[in-house]
Amino acid sequence: MSMPMNPYTLSADFQLPINPRPIVLIGAGSIVEEAHLPAYQKAQWSVLGIYDMQAEKAQRMASLYAIPHVYDSLETLIHRSPVGVIFDIAVPASQIIPILQALPVGANVMMQKPMGETLKQAKEILHICTSKKFTASVNFQMKLIPSIIAAKNLIDQGAIGTLHDMEIRMNIYHPWELWEFLFGIPRMEILYHSIHYMDMIKFFLGMPKQIYAKTFQHPKQMQLASTRSVIIFDYDQPIRAFINTNHGHDFGLEQQDSFVKWEGTSGAIKATLGKNINFPKGEADHFAYFLSEHSAGWVEADIPGAWYPDAFIATMADLQHAIANPAAAHITSVKHAYNTMRLVEAAYLSSDGGGTSIPD
Repeated sequence: MSMPMNPYTLSADFQLPINPRPIVLIGAGSIVEEAHLPAYQKAQWSVLGIYDMQAEKAQRMASLYAIPHVYDSLETLIHRSPVGVIFDIAVPASQIIPILQALPVGANVMMQKPMGETLKQAKEILHICTSKKFTASVNFQMKLIPSIIAAKNLIDQGAIGTLHDMEIRMNIYHPWELWEFLFGIPRMEILYHSIHYMDMIKFFLGMPKQIYAKTFQHPKQMQLASTRSVIIFDYDQPIRAFINTNHGHDFGLEQQDSFVKWEGTSGAIKATLGKNINFPKGEADHFAYFLSEHSAGWVEADIPGAWYPDAFIATMADLQHAIANPAAAHITSVKHAYNTMRLVEAAYLSSDGGGTSIPD
């Protein structure tokens, strides 16, 4: 007896802005070169200018991507940027607040994650954005990777029934030396990496009641505050959701893992995020789903696009829509990002608080 055909739509599409605003960049680091500028080039969005404290970096980006203006100071960039431009801030979290304070009232802002280094800083950032009437986003783009969008669309259609289990596993080797500013800071892995996965779980399941977490150093990476974490989201039963990251798996690619898995009452989905494997070169993404009533087994699907650069197009598109229409969903807003920072703070408090002692 043949199985019925899949009646659900598999799509990773998102709406692009009709009249996109031009962009100016504050920061010219590796994430700008590898993700922001390729995204804006692919979307055919105008980038008017760029500034970086290291002028040679800004000049190099301008040469690579035909950016017409390289500014010698932040003040000059702000003064010469037209009204309505989007300020795309891609700097370490410790530098965000003074930049926001310098921007004009009513500015449009995209800032790279995290939203500050502590919940206190996140609260100050939210206050600045609110009091200065910014339309502002934080670039939590992993929830807008094409395969993650495809999974969300399937789940929202009811394809796997009621979602009750979400697992994110990263067993990879990450070259942290690419980001020198991460060395010596008191919070690292959760704040600068697992924060993406916490934001993603919240996107699918909402805010949990509690967080259980422990973050660990690696014996070969002791100059970093932590590079491995286990984070459990506590919802009402019977939902299970957790993150398991190990960035120190330096034993070849064969046993590396980088995936998000969702299980529902009538199906499951698994998305392999290849960019994290063999980073920064990356490997291919994979997407598969199992629909209990409509499939004889796991079905592999080809989802067009990738984390770099497509998810960065999606986050900027989300901000562009919010600028054009204040009633838009704006899933990357600073208000949503602040809740993600609350989760991060809870994870560190849990990790610092320690576990339950073993009874006699």
